[in-house]
Amino acid sequence: MSKLKTLIWPKVILFGDSITQYSFQPNGWGSDIANKLVRKCDVLNRGLSGYNSRWAKILLPRLINDQNSVDQNIAAVTVFFGANDCSLEDKNPQQHIPLQEYSENLKEISSLLGSAGVSADKVIFITPTPVHEPAWEKECILKGCPLNRHNSVAGQYAQACVQVAGQCGADVLDLWTLMQKDGQDYSVYLSDGLHLSEKGNQFVAQHLWDLLETRLGHLPFILPYWADVDRASPESCLL
Repeated sequence: MSKLKTLIWPKVILFGDSITQYSFQPNGWGSDIANKLVRKCDVLNRGLSGYNSRWAKILLPRLINDQNSVDQNIAAVTVFFGANDCSLEDKNPQQHIPLQEYSENLKEISSLLGSAGVSADKVIFITPTPVHEPAWEKECILKGCPLNRHNSVAGQYAQACVQVAGQCGADVLDLWTLMQKDGQDYSVYLSDGLHLSEKGNQFVAQHLWDLLETRLGHLPFILPYWADVDRASPESCLL
């Protein structure tokens, strides 16, 4: 019998920090996207809690290279960093990245993806979310440190992310702006002032799907519908 060709699902890679890592929890935005794309794409969680864009840029070639991009058929990549980069330097020097370097790191991430065969039209940058300072300050105090993020600073990093996406020809999901649109109470989208609540996960999933559906919604189910399998000769359509 000749060697069978391995079935390869198109890949959607979610690359980011803790907000991405946690997205596969129950009712998480990553789980929602994976469910919408079941049997069309494999959705891979490459979220790294606590990581910033500097570390992301360094390790990206270990996650995606020109060989596995071709072999694995990468259909889309989300790049969701900034929540740690925007930490205040004097309060959290371990994670803080200067604004200008953050911009350059995102550009390099886009370039590295392009070198690996992932074109800009397959990339979606996601800005940091707003920071609800009263709630996050409580979390910081519990950890024995002072408030280490400001919403206005997160906004500067969000703006930089939007600008880089435009320069790179990629799409962008500006959560910082959308969650505060029309002066709404954005604290409902956050569980602790920084990470997403269940409502926040729903918000991200809805807006991200609006961008992904135009790229991936048309993809067919992989393998035939069960009722269409030839009962007398299943090999004819399964191989």
